[in-house]
Amino acid sequence: MIYEMPDIDAAETAALARIEDLRKQLRYRVAEPRRWVGSVRRVLSARAIQGSNSIEGYDVSLEDALAAVEGDEPAEAQERDWLAVLGYRRAMTYVLQLADDPHFAYSATLIRSLHFMMTEYSLDASPGLWRPGPIWIRNSATGKIVYEGPEKDEVPELIDELIAQLRERQDAPPMVRGAMAHLNLVMIHPFRDGNGRMARCLQTLALARDRILSSEWMSIEEYLGANTQAYYDILGEIGQGAWHPENDARAWVRFCLKAHYIQATNVLQRIRESEQVWVAIDELRAARGLPERVVGSLFDAATGLRIRNASHRKSVQVSELEEISKQVATNDLGAMARAGLVTRRGSKRGTYYEAADPLLEIRQRAVELGPPIDAGSLFDI
Repeated sequence: MIYEMPDIDAAETAALARIEDLRKQLRYRVAEPRRWVGSVRRVLSARAIQGSNSIEGYDVSLEDALAAVEGDEPAEAQERDWLAVLGYRRAMTYVLQLADDPHFAYSATLIRSLHFMMTEYSLDASPGLWRPGPIWIRNSATGKIVYEGPEKDEVPELIDELIAQLRERQDAPPMVRGAMAHLNLVMIHPFRDGNGRMARCLQTLALARDRILSSEWMSIEEYLGANTQAYYDILGEIGQGAWHPENDARAWVRFCLKAHYIQATNVLQRIRESEQVWVAIDELRAARGLPERVVGSLFDAATGLRIRNASHRKSVQVSELEEISKQVATNDLGAMARAGLVTRRGSKRGTYYEAADPLLEIRQRAVELGPPIDAGSLFDI
């Protein structure tokens, strides 16, 4: 027996309708061929990877998470954290490939394969293998056991039940199916390590298979990374310290729907803000005699990223579909600094550039136009 999907009540149906309305607005916004949409997409991918890994204690900067997304080298990440992020990116890349696979099928082998991709850098995690014994989760601050998973011999059968639920409950709303896949995998805790990351990956896979836009726009991993304690609290409320699949999962489903609502609202605001920021930056760079190819890097700086020679060349390649040399990139960065739009920091290989006051002011004006996000009435009928 695993956690069963609760019947969707009128309040949850109303919440799903509100989220669907946001999804339609997002679909319209991202369908437009605008350069800032691509920039928002890549940063969202980075934030999702950064957020999901931070929950497990693997911390990298947004800049390094973006480097992982784009296949570049990290600027400052520790090896352990970098390997975890690369593993997660590898698994998520496969998830995106599976989204449109006509031969796709959920299976225990798929789940184990994703785990191997995610954790192959650490043999201590037994990559791709079910855990060989019992498992406990301790509060790192108190040392107290806060959760005990089911017996190891039950894992294969419970995973089969999880897969059957994913296959058979096509009548359930996709976001509810994804939430339940996440809950059951993290509660079964089938692996020695990486269970939380795998549960979030499986939830994203369920959403991708159900065509809930692409994962960059509808994943809640960034939200969970920013609200880790609330995430742990709701899992603790549902689990009550041990494997209790007889417990009602409704509170968890509502938590995930709220996360989807807030994340989708947040993304819509970012797209609107990004349009204003991009246009204002483009006007500013033209007024200061800079080439059009620098807009992408100036935009990245305005959103808080550090700009380096390699990242500027990548930005130009992505947005302009052309390559520039290291020397041209160096010249561009120097011109941006002389124009007073970025400030140089560090030296030699550690040199980077960050937004100067004119870019920060543009960003601040755009952010001030956005209303605060309120999900308090999400389940009101």
